[in-house]
Amino acid sequence: MKRLIILALLPLLGACRPQELQPLDGSISVDVSASLETLVGQEDTDGDRQITIKDAGPRSMTLTSADGARSVSIEGTYPLSNLLQELALATDGDSEVTTINLARLFEHPVARISRMIKDYYWDGLTRRIDAEGLSRIAVDTKSDAVRPRIYVPATDPTAYSYFSGIASETPDLDLDVVRLPREITPEYVRSINDRPGILVLGLQAEGGTLSGIPFVVPGGRFNEMYGWDSYFEALGLLQDGRVDLAKSMVDNFVYEITHYGRILNANRSYYLTRSQPPFLTAMATSVFDAMEPGTARDTWFRTAILTAIHEYEAVWTGSDRLTRTGLSRYYGAGIGKPPETERGHYDAHLAPYAEAAGVELESFTEGYLNREIISEELDAYFVHDRTVRESGHDTSYRLEGRAASLNTVDLNSLLYRYELDIANAIETVFEGELEGHTPSAWRARAHSRRELVDSLLWDADAGWYFDYDYETNRRTGFQSATALYPLWAGMASAEQAARLVANALPALETVGGIASTSSESTGQTGPDRPQRQWDYPYGWAPHQMLIWKGLADYGFSEDSQRLTTKWLTMIARNARDFNGTIPEKYDVVLATHDVFVEYGNVGTQFDYITREGFGWMNASFQVGLASLEPDWLERLKADTDF
Repeated sequence: MKRLIILALLPLLGACRPQELQPLDGSISVDVSASLETLVGQEDTDGDRQITIKDAGPRSMTLTSADGARSVSIEGTYPLSNLLQELALATDGDSEVTTINLARLFEHPVARISRMIKDYYWDGLTRRIDAEGLSRIAVDTKSDAVRPRIYVPATDPTAYSYFSGIASETPDLDLDVVRLPREITPEYVRSINDRPGILVLGLQAEGGTLSGIPFVVPGGRFNEMYGWDSYFEALGLLQDGRVDLAKSMVDNFVYEITHYGRILNANRSYYLTRSQPPFLTAMATSVFDAMEPGTARDTWFRTAILTAIHEYEAVWTGSDRLTRTGLSRYYGAGIGKPPETERGHYDAHLAPYAEAAGVELESFTEGYLNREIISEELDAYFVHDRTVRESGHDTSYRLEGRAASLNTVDLNSLLYRYELDIANAIETVFEGELEGHTPSAWRARAHSRRELVDSLLWDADAGWYFDYDYETNRRTGFQSATALYPLWAGMASAEQAARLVANALPALETVGGIASTSSESTGQTGPDRPQRQWDYPYGWAPHQMLIWKGLADYGFSEDSQRLTTKWLTMIARNARDFNGTIPEKYDVVLATHDVFVEYGNVGTQFDYITREGFGWMNASFQVGLASLEPDWLERLKADTDF
C-alpha cells in the first residue's frame, strides 16, 4: 500500500522529472474522453469495461493534464479502477475537461464504498411512477413485453384519470392503461400473463401537480419496489439520513395494502396474488423514531399501524395463511408456472414428467404453460413454488415442494414482532387505545404465538428452531439461518438463545458471514438436483442484518461484531478488487461475488462504474459499518487496505 501511495504522490512531493512531472496541489484537470480511452485500452485487457484484478494490464498509467503541463503516475489496480469510475462520473457533464481529486483515487475501500452508497447509489435506485418516471420504471427484463403497460386498481380513480391523461397526451409512448377488476383472482392474473405491466403506487400533490411517491428498487433486473427488500433498504436510508425517502416507501406499502389487499411481492402484474415477508411495523417504527416529533408524525404513524393491523388480520391470519396449528404460513396463490422465471429454470423438475408423457421437454413445458397439458401434481408443485417466492427465499431446498405446508420459523417470528410492535405503538404513542385495539390484546396474541412456536418449532433436544410441517405433524430438521429470527423478534428465552447460538453458529458461520443453510442440510447438488441460491454456500444481506441485531439484543455482542466484520470485509475486498462491485449475493464460503447460481448475480454487470450497487447490500454495509465498535472497525480497515 505504502509503495502505491508514494508512487502516486511523488509529484506532490516534488520528486519528479523537471519538465513532464510538476508538483500538484492534490488535483489534476484532464481531458475526459482521451484519458478514458487510454485507461481502458491499456488496463481493461479482458474487455468487460471494468478494471479488476483479473486484468493483465501494466497496472500503471501516467495521467497528463489537459494542457499537457503536468502529469502524475497512478500505480495499482485499485487506484486505476477508481480513476475509471471518476472519469465515468465526469462523462455525465457537458465539459470535455474534468478535475480529478487525487485523494479519491487512493481513498480507503471502506470509506469509498460508504461514500458512494450515500452520495450516488440511493439516488441511482430511486424510482417514481409518474409522467417523468414512467419510461424508466416500465423497463422489465423479466418479461418479453414490448409495449409499456400500467395497471391501476379499481379503487383509485384519480390514478386512472392521471395515467389515462398521460397516454392520451403522449401517444408516442404507446402506453396501455388498464383498470384492474375489483376482485383479483388467480384466474385473472393468469389471463394477463402475456400482457405484463407495472402496478401503480401512490401519487402525491406537489405544487398543484401530481407526482409519484418515490421508492427504492433492489437494482438490475429488479426494477420495481419489492416487499421485504424495502425494509432493509429503509434501514440503510435512515442510516444515511434519507428519512423522507424511507417514509415514502412506507407510504407506498400503505397504498398497496389499501388498493391491492397486501404488500406485494413487487409491483408487477404477475405478483398480484403474492406478498412477501412482513416487516411493515418494524419499518414504520424505525421511520417514526427518525422523524421530527409532532402531530403530523403521530397522524402518519397512526395510519401506518392501522394499515399493518389490517394486513395482519386480512393476509397473515386470514383463511389462506392461518393454519390449523394456530400458526401462519406463506401461501402464493396462482395457476401454473410463474411467468417471471427465466427459461429453463424448471427443466430439472419438468424433465421426468415430459419423459413419462413421451414428449420433448420444450414441447411439454409449452403445453403445460398453455394449459394444453393438465397435471394436478405439477399444479400442486407450483403452489409450493409460488409460496417459496412469497417467503423471499426463492429458491431453497428447505422449502421446495413443501413450502405451503410449513409453519416457518421466519414468518412466525416476524408476526410475533408485529404483535409486539402494535402493542407498543398503542401503549406509547396512542395512549393505550387505537380504534378498539389495546396493548393487552396484542400482547396476548404474541404470548399465544410464542407458546405455539415453543411447542411446535423449538426442538429442545437439538437446541434449534425448525420449520413445522403441519401436514405430516413433524419438524423438518432443516438447519437454516432463519432459525435465528426469534432473536431479532425477541421471542426466544435467554436459555433458548444461548443454546441456539451454541448450535447454530458453528453450523452456519463461514469466512464471509452466515450461510443461508448448513452444508449438511443442503446436501449434494448436481444436474438432477441443481444448486439453489438461498442455500449453502450462499449468504444474503437480510439474514446478516437480522442476526447481527438479534445477537446484540441478547448480549452476544462479540459474535455480532465478529459476524458483521466478516461480512463487511468480504464486501469491501470484492469491491476493492472488482471495480466497486456491490452485488446481490455472495458465496460466503469462498468470500466471493463470483456467483452464477440460478439467476446469476445481479449487480455485477455494468460499464465503468456501478451507479446503484444492490439495495439491501448497500444497506447492510451502511448499517453494519455504523454498528462496529472502534477495535472491530480498525480490524476491518486493516483487512481491506490496498
